[in-house]
Amino acid sequence: MSEVLDTIDLKLLKELKENSRENIATLSKNLGIPRTTVHYRIKKLVSEGIIEKFTIKPNYKKLNLGTTAFVLARYEPDSGLTQREVAKRIAQIEEVYEVHIIAGEWDLLIKVRAPSAEDIGKVVIDKLREIKGVGQTVTMVSFVTVKEEP
Repeated sequence: MSEVLDTIDLKLLKELKENSRENIATLSKNLGIPRTTVHYRIKKLVSEGIIEKFTIKPNYKKLNLGTTAFVLARYEPDSGLTQREVAKRIAQIEEVYEVHIIAGEWDLLIKVRAPSAEDIGKVVIDKLREIKGVGQTVTMVSFVTVKEEP
């Protein structure tokens, strides 16, 4: 990053985080700066890698993926794979939305979405545990999501 973000950049990021489809004219009005400045700053934030991509936040319940679970997994070093390789293989599972290599008693934190708890169980048993390098797992189903950011 060539320079530290100023307050306008931070406000622009907040606006885009709320609605990345917002047009330049509205952003300009909300921020009190010219449209050309908004356009330039967005291009700069993208080119510097501060904004990686513009995306959507789906309603998972309406997509029949209303059940979320978090799976803690242990890495098996004797598998012949590195922990990063195992994490990348887990990330290839369609129902997996996040994979984190973590510190502590467990090695991996995995976010899974499916239509039901039973389907989460099938993902864990039939797909996740079949990956070479995945050891013991613990699955925690979420009752309610209070906050989630894209």
